[in-house]
Amino acid sequence: MATAKPQRSPQEVEDIILRKIFLISLTDSVGTDLRIVYLEMTAAEILSEGKELRLSRDLMERVLIDRLSGSLPSVEPPFQYLIGCYRRAYDEGKKIANMKDKNLRSEMESVVKQAKKLTASYCRIHLGNPELFPSGNSDTSKPNVSPLLPLIFSEIGSTVDSFGGSSSAGGIQSPPGFLDDFFRDSDFDTLDPILKGLYEDLRGSVLKVSALGNVQQPLRALLFLVSFPVGVKSLVNHPWWIPKGVYLNGRVIEMTSILGPFFHVSALPDHTIFKSQPDVGQLCFSDASTRRPADLLSSFTTIKTVMNNLYDGLAEVLLLLLKNTDIREYVLEYLAEVINKNSSRAHIQVDPISCASSWHVCKSQCCHASPLRAIFRCKSNKKGKN
Repeated sequence: MATAKPQRSPQEVEDIILRKIFLISLTDSVGTDLRIVYLEMTAAEILSEGKELRLSRDLMERVLIDRLSGSLPSVEPPFQYLIGCYRRAYDEGKKIANMKDKNLRSEMESVVKQAKKLTASYCRIHLGNPELFPSGNSDTSKPNVSPLLPLIFSEIGSTVDSFGGSSSAGGIQSPPGFLDDFFRDSDFDTLDPILKGLYEDLRGSVLKVSALGNVQQPLRALLFLVSFPVGVKSLVNHPWWIPKGVYLNGRVIEMTSILGPFFHVSALPDHTIFKSQPDVGQLCFSDASTRRPADLLSSFTTIKTVMNNLYDGLAEVLLLLLKNTDIREYVLEYLAEVINKNSSRAHIQVDPISCASSWHVCKSQCCHASPLRAIFRCKSNKKGKN
């Protein structure tokens, strides 16, 4: 007669799950997985406290801090490690759903949920204080953009295509639920510096990009960020929301404000100093005199489609901002500043250095007209019902 397999206790199951999530061992037998780190000092401290060498929810944060704080030569950098922890927690959560014991399943689901929230929290801590945890042998120089940005691109990848843009995120995928936990379960002061950096990265990514460049991906990322209340608040409180200075003019607002470069994107040529790439004229209309009319028509259609997609995306961003009554005045102030600082465009001769480009002014007025009409129509309907 076959011997029944001994049942593991909830504490043993919890230990196994947490070791898989955090790739941590409190014993010297780490196996063949080179990613697993043996926390010898932590284990000694736990033994000195008279506790068993088992990972538990009570020890979760303690061992995570020790893992992140250790100067280990061949381990993942903190951010990549934490993202991996969240992904492994998600995977363990799917396995737990198949447990037959309802009480054990509920208990382990709680453990996994706590692990996910903890890793998201330490991602925020790390991004806000990148010097806090050592990076092992990895490059310690400051990255060009936030490591969070590729995850956002992967999150909005499926929706970018409907706006005509590229959905490539360089193979980096955000674990399901991570960004929602990251942006919703925190306070403004913690997220504000992270969001400010993201807005600056997005602004820089479209600064000198033409209509045929990768505009939709940053635009959809911007829309994603302002879908969170904390994202909206951070945007309108950014120093570059409306740039300040003695020499502030229309062109300065266009090139230095967070939204300005998005409105600057166009298929038309600009002054040499502000020229965008790729060159639309060169790509679509080179040797126009020798090309077939059908080819030229196709180029016109492509440009029209891309620009309409851009208008729709910008209008969607503005509508989302204007619907928020807490920050509506900030948005109207920005639009008013764009119009006022470009008042000299009414002159016969327009200075292209001090005035924003024609399409920036046109887009900012056209894109905000539709959202404002929608808001005023909504208000009128409410008054009519009352």
